[in-house]
Amino acid sequence: MKLRPLYLGISIGIVWGVSLFITTWLSYYTGYGKLFLEVLAQSIYPGYSITPFGSLLGLFYGFLDGLISGSIIGAIYNRLSGGRNG
Repeated sequence: MKLRPLYLGISIGIVWGVSLFITTWLSYYTGYGKLFLEVLAQSIYPGYSITPFGSLLGLFYGFLDGLISGSIIGAIYNRLSGGRNG
């Protein structure tokens, strides 16, 4: 079975972007996940912060990160599996 790397990338990008968006809002209002966001997101995504604007940046960066990573994973999978079934 072959994967479609672009579709896998889009799917992972949506999930990761929305996850960062939701987690940012939760952290903004409740403090939930604050350490995670400070250590992970603020260290890799330029300009990201735990603010309403930061949630939009997280959505964008998360989507872009997931799109690229998922597409690479899909392409590697297809290469390694050789398109064989099972």
